Amino acid sequence: MARYCEICGKGVISGNKISHSVRHTRRTWLPNIRTVKAIVNGTPQRLHVCTRCLRSGKVQRAV
Repeated sequence: MARYCEICGKGVISGNKISHSVRHTRRTWLPNIRTVKAIVNGTPQRLHVCTRCLRSGKVQRAV
């Protein structure tokens, strides 16, 4: 499955996980990506879209 949004480009980001004893280890944050059927240029296609783009109406869902 794709790890980025095909509409806004949101993808995986990384940083440090910091424990209670302040040890640093690397970790990643994954975007909330859904596979949806959307209308692209008049034809339905499957897209990998983040939920923020779905909620804001940037994608027209195909029925």
